[in-house]
Amino acid sequence: MKIYDTKTAPTPRRVRIFLAEKGIDMEYVQVDLQSGQNLSKEMRAKNPLGKIPILELDGGTCISESDAICQYFEALQPEPTLFGETPLEKGTIAMWQRQVEFALFMQVGMCFQHTTGYFKDRMKPIKEYGIEAGINASKFLRVLDRRLQNSEFIAGDQFSIADITAVCAIDFARVIDVRIGEDQTALQAWYERQNLRPSMKA
Repeated sequence: MKIYDTKTAPTPRRVRIFLAEKGIDMEYVQVDLQSGQNLSKEMRAKNPLGKIPILELDGGTCISESDAICQYFEALQPEPTLFGETPLEKGTIAMWQRQVEFALFMQVGMCFQHTTGYFKDRMKPIKEYGIEAGINASKFLRVLDRRLQNSEFIAGDQFSIADITAVCAIDFARVIDVRIGEDQTALQAWYERQNLRPSMKA
């Protein structure tokens, strides 16, 4: 099996970190997003939306969407669990993963796309929308700071997919100048702890 990946993009990085935490080796095939290689006929046959990453199994079946790819590997190799083990853990992690995804990760992405015009050859950037998305991302950092004042990890007592998503979003947010605030000490301490994990270099 192999994964179509873009080393500089935040979404495929989530999968690389996830697999590194699992200790799963993988063949990665680099795809040039800027040139539109992901939109080629060949790549659209693997994912009609033309998005990266894509997991291609040995039999030719393709799974796209980073969360779906991670879910596949969680089922394939449950330990160490990154989506939770008990019903309460699974529900709590799913809740925080979804909130981080929509309120931070996607907001950062929309701010980048709509304020930089990086993909203006394939979409219509709306600068005002991008600016608002950046504001929304900054607001959610405050939510995470409050949460981490009373929790070691975002979803509770264990490292999970929610932490992976948050780290990738925060790192990429530097491109749009959205950063952890000086007063967000709990969030900063959490961020520094996560970056000690070897998987973050994936």
